[in-house]
Formats: sequence, C-alpha cells, structure tokens
Amino acid sequence: MTRYTSAGIVMLITTLFISPVSFGADNIFGKSAQTEYTILSGYGITHRDFGATRTQVQTFDTIARFGYFLSDDTGCGWYKGRHELLLELPLHLVVDPKISPMTGGYILGCWKFTSLKEFVPYVFAGGGVLYVDLGLPTMGSRLDFSYQGGTGLQYFIDKNTAISLEYRYHHISNAGTATPNEPLNSSKALLGISFFR
Repeated sequence: MTRYTSAGIVMLITTLFISPVSFGADNIFGKSAQTEYTILSGYGITHRDFGATRTQVQTFDTIARFGYFLSDDTGCGWYKGRHELLLELPLHLVVDPKISPMTGGYILGCWKFTSLKEFVPYVFAGGGVLYVDLGLPTMGSRLDFSYQGGTGLQYFIDKNTAISLEYRYHHISNAGTATPNEPLNSSKALLGISFFR
C-alpha cells in the first residue's frame, strides 16, 4: 500500500467518523447555495503493480468543477448533508514518462456532510471520458474512460468561500474497446478554492 492510498484511507475515515462533539452545530456556510464553482490543482501518481498497472505515470492536475445541489439538508446526526451533482473539466498534465496532456470530462455524484460548523467533509464517485496521448503501446487507444472516487474536506473562510482539500482514486483504461488495455490506477491529492452562490 502506497503512502497516497494510506492518506486517502485516513481522509475517508476522518470524513465518516469525525468526532461527534461538533455534531448538531448549525452550519450556515453555503447552506442556501444552489451552485458551487471550484478550481482544484494537485499531483497524481500511478500505483505500479496495482491491478494490471505496470507503468509509472506522474501528473500535475488542474480541474475546473461546477456543482449543482440537488437537495437541501437531508438526514440527521453525523450523516446530515446535501446531494450534489458535479461536472468537471480536467487537465492532467503528464510529466513522467513524457510531457503530454490528458483532458476530457467527468460527471460525479457527491454527498456533503453539513453537521459540522465550519468544516464540510464530502465523498464522491463517478466517471467520464478522457483523451490520452501518452504514446504507451500498452494502452491500445487514445479515447479512454475513467472512473474515480474519493473524499475531501472544505473549510469555510467566509459564508460563501471555502478552501478544499481532496484525495481521489483515479482509474483510466479503454474499457476493453481495444487491445492491449493496461489501466492507469492512481492517487491524486488536490487543493483548491470553492465559491458558493
């Protein structure tokens, strides 16, 4: 298990089982928002020998995200939260083994836990399509597909602005549409800023 996978597991556990001392506090931050605009940036690296991944690929990532809230607060206790639909435009700039961009689009579902006062933990999952031109003969296709899931934490610096820290597991492959089909299984750590409207 790599240190990035370990960090992701720790963030997930923190998200789901954070101390109940703050539960029940009224989270006014972003509560009336219908939309969210986020820019994230960070680093990713594949896990060689995780599944069929054999190639080390490192990326600098920038993701533009639009979020639309599908519900008001739902539930009670630690799992009180809001459903959100996320649309993302990623640019994964590969820096190893060669410099090359990967870009496409993602659709994700998200649950934001709103039971804390200034912090909003969240979990998300989804997928999309990517154009990948790494020149790797083991990938078989430039049109690839991605699924991913992760967890994050937003800290509100004012009523409508938050700093976001996020971990995601990220998978890329051609979904069996071409051979060969070496997947890229990676971890990504991202930091960004979110604006709620």
